[in-house]
Amino acid sequence: MPRTITVGLDGSPESRAAAEWAAREARLRGVPLKLVHVWEPVPAPMAQAQLLGVETQQHWSERIPRESAEGLRLRHPGVEVTTEQLSGRPGEVLTRVAQDSALLVLGTRGLSRVGGFLVGSVGQAVVAHAERPVVLVRAGEQAADEHVMDPAGVSSATAPFRPVILGLATDSPDNALVEFAFDAAARRATFLQVVHGWNPPSFYAYGLSVDLELHGELSRQEAGALTEVLRPWRQKYPAVEVVEESRYGTAANHLVDASREASLVVVGRRIRRASVGTHIGPVTHAVLHHATAPVAVVPHD
Repeated sequence: MPRTITVGLDGSPESRAAAEWAAREARLRGVPLKLVHVWEPVPAPMAQAQLLGVETQQHWSERIPRESAEGLRLRHPGVEVTTEQLSGRPGEVLTRVAQDSALLVLGTRGLSRVGGFLVGSVGQAVVAHAERPVVLVRAGEQAADEHVMDPAGVSSATAPFRPVILGLATDSPDNALVEFAFDAAARRATFLQVVHGWNPPSFYAYGLSVDLELHGELSRQEAGALTEVLRPWRQKYPAVEVVEESRYGTAANHLVDASREASLVVVGRRIRRASVGTHIGPVTHAVLHHATAPVAVVPHD
């Protein structure tokens, strides 16, 4: 199994935030960190322009990862940091790079702690096609954002971590997704909040609002199914406190709400190898664009 955490770096504020998050994650896991800078060749007429000449491009493609690596080594002593420069279309190259990584980390423009992310085309392409976990980190993300307030009410990276949030469907739970979330919570010594959203079958919908007994029965069934799915994982990770939340309504809305107090949100994506069609499910898509904490997307069959 690959042990390196890889981050896509282009010198932007969002990619620098992603690199800092990736370095913290590498320290938690005790694994190396690789900074990958993708140089996308420009058309020949543009390359002949003085400001976009080959020498200028080469200078920046070398300087960005070198200076970033130097800074990360200073701020995160003990983390092994290497760099790699590749050429091609960023989305395609990073998707390929992800295959040899334990985790690929990308930056995305952050709107606010209320508005969430603005996921670019490269990030969406990589999330849609990578077959390894991908984490998106918004610009401006700070280490302290992932921790609770200290006793004085001050944000501090020395305080305990906020919870890890896992979005989970009980009809087809995937082991890789669940294990990723439990492992993340264990490494952060925090609790795991498992969010399951449910809606009644269509033939129940009309009477549900007035039939409280039926609503209660469905609610108990869904909560019981969630408990059964998590039972073996509680045994495997006895040190991880688990909070189960089976809620009526759209899972995406519940996950976005929970993300405001989270250190990390974990969602799944079913791998679809067809060249056409949707590659990101509606819940994951909504969480990617509206969650305010870093989001890990774990692909699974």
